[in-house]
Amino acid sequence: MKIVVLDGYTLNPGDLSWDGFKELGETVVYERTAPEQILNRAKDAEIVITNKTPITKETIDLLPKMQYIGVLATGYNVIDIDAAREKGIVVCNIPAYGTQAVAQMTFALLLALCNKVEMHNDAVKKGVWSASKDFCFCVDTLTELAGKTMGIIGFGRIGAQVAALADAFGMEVVYNSNSRKNTKYRWMERDELFRTADVVSLHCPLVAATQGLINKQTLEKMKKTAFLINTSIRQFIVEKDLADALNQGKIAGAALDVLSQEPPAADNPLLTAKNCIITPHIAWAAKETRARLMDIAVENLKAWMDGKPVNCVNG
Repeated sequence: MKIVVLDGYTLNPGDLSWDGFKELGETVVYERTAPEQILNRAKDAEIVITNKTPITKETIDLLPKMQYIGVLATGYNVIDIDAAREKGIVVCNIPAYGTQAVAQMTFALLLALCNKVEMHNDAVKKGVWSASKDFCFCVDTLTELAGKTMGIIGFGRIGAQVAALADAFGMEVVYNSNSRKNTKYRWMERDELFRTADVVSLHCPLVAATQGLINKQTLEKMKKTAFLINTSIRQFIVEKDLADALNQGKIAGAALDVLSQEPPAADNPLLTAKNCIITPHIAWAAKETRARLMDIAVENLKAWMDGKPVNCVNG
């Protein structure tokens, strides 16, 4: 069987191996594929592997050899699932591969807001410490997490891991989710959580009720000293509202690993907002995490070839 990887660069920029796929069939890997290149590149493939390259109904209709689509991510909204099902094409994703990495990134962003390590490093390298009259100096106010309240919206695997890390830092953890099964931490109504938390971290699924969850109204409920963290889904935040809140001092800071458009438009208001840290969607990208994702993707394909598909999202 022929295997075509449409956009392999973000998973494997050169530090991993595609050998697991190559053992299963003739494998061609493209770093990136533009929409107009998909048909030509995938026309002879029974197996198509994609990360963010969309596979639409029109594409599916024009690729009669395709039998399997492997998504190199947990989210599979780039695939027309119904069209694939109608054609008998199996679609498999990669669930639960990045729990530890995303929780770690959540705290990396939070600590960046609290300890301002980069800001102080830059000042030292510019000679501020060398010119100082004192043994230490602070460019800006630092924040201690112990005793603060971490408010987690969504309490799946990642939310629970973030809670465990917050616990280790001596924070009080409160959460909001559709399920109240967790008995270790206190469940709160969402509005109360916004008013109570010193840190709000987003880890919930994207549904109608959470799209645009962070907006002018919810931001006004938060403490002026509060931080907002999003390592989850980009559609949670009304970005202009958050930029306005930051610039007007309505909350103390935000740290985001996702934006509504990726790569972002040059005029995205958050790029110039005060006290806003932005990283380029890398919470999932630790080498160990990507290696785990690669292994699961190979095992998904092996299982399908053996007639026992796993992680199938359109079965």
